[in-house]
Amino acid sequence: MSAWPASKAGRVLRALKKIGWTEKRQSGSHITLSRPGSADYVFAFHDSDEIGPAMLARIAKITGLQPTDL
Repeated sequence: MSAWPASKAGRVLRALKKIGWTEKRQSGSHITLSRPGSADYVFAFHDSDEIGPAMLARIAKITGLQPTDL
C-alpha cells in the first residue's frame, strides 16, 4: 500500500506553497513553481483534478513533498 492518498490538485498545490514553493509564472493550467536551491517545477493540473498515489510519489521525488504535508 502506498503512503500517498489520492488528493485533489488544489490541495497539492497549496501544500507545495506551504513548504516554500512560489508561483513564478502561469500559462493556462501550467503553473511554474520555483524554490531557492531547486530547479523549477511545472505543475500542470486543474484544481479539481484527482491526483493518484503514483503521480504524487513522482511529484514528491522532485519537490520534496511529504505525505504529512497534505
